[in-house]
Amino acid sequence: MTRVRAYPIETQGMTQNHTDTPLLTPFPRANHLSQLRRERATRRHRRLIGAALGVAIAVSGTVAVAAAVPDGDRSRVVAAPTEDPGAQAVAEATLARAEKALDKAHEKVDTKPLERRVAELADYDRMPSVVVRGEARETEHVTQEVVAETVALEEADAEAKAKAKREAQRKAEAERKAAEALAAANTPAGAQATAQSMAAERYGWGADQFGCLLSLWNKESGWNYQASNPSSGAYGIPQSLPGSKMATVGADWATNATTQIAWGLDYISRAYGTPCAAWGHSQATNWY
Repeated sequence: MTRVRAYPIETQGMTQNHTDTPLLTPFPRANHLSQLRRERATRRHRRLIGAALGVAIAVSGTVAVAAAVPDGDRSRVVAAPTEDPGAQAVAEATLARAEKALDKAHEKVDTKPLERRVAELADYDRMPSVVVRGEARETEHVTQEVVAETVALEEADAEAKAKAKREAQRKAEAERKAAEALAAANTPAGAQATAQSMAAERYGWGADQFGCLLSLWNKESGWNYQASNPSSGAYGIPQSLPGSKMATVGADWATNATTQIAWGLDYISRAYGTPCAAWGHSQATNWY
């Protein structure tokens, strides 16, 4: 025996009984469930509209006329303007906060949902007061989301800028210290200290060999990293000929005494074996 099921359908404010014969499947089909949900949503929406208009009439004394106009699964309400000053004040204050949030919104924030809310609430003078207050609450909620997201993004931007500033300051400080160290190393005293340390660490030459080196380069350049021989073109503390030979150690050979010393010690080691041998040759021939 086939079972029938009855449920009410509203048509233009009237209710009828309608029977249909659903498919005998273990569970309702998806499209059937969707249809039932839509019908329940429509009936619930109409009841809410009726309740809202009833409260609006009771509170404001204004006669409201509502017409359910099918628009897909939605209904539109046409009502007399609200005369509730409180609802109007709520709407205006909410709109002011929303527009301020939109003006200050971060460029990465999606403001379209709030813009739609503002556009809807802007017609508050044509809505029942109950509807106005409900729309205002929803608009305020979306406003707070935009404000919170804007604050978070602005804080992230500020932290990124602060981090970049700290990094720039750190880099500048490192460059300043490097420049100071270079300036100190480029003085005759600084260059001699560098040469003594490098000679001992790299070649095992002690104080006796450094004494010869001190005499040799005093004669050649006076330990001046900018010393230049106008006749031969020799340059720097070791008087490299030409000066560009020292580029094999570093590109800063013309401005860095440490680079010149590294090249000069290597040259002495390869050509003479020790600074004292180089100094002896220099004394005999006036060059090394």
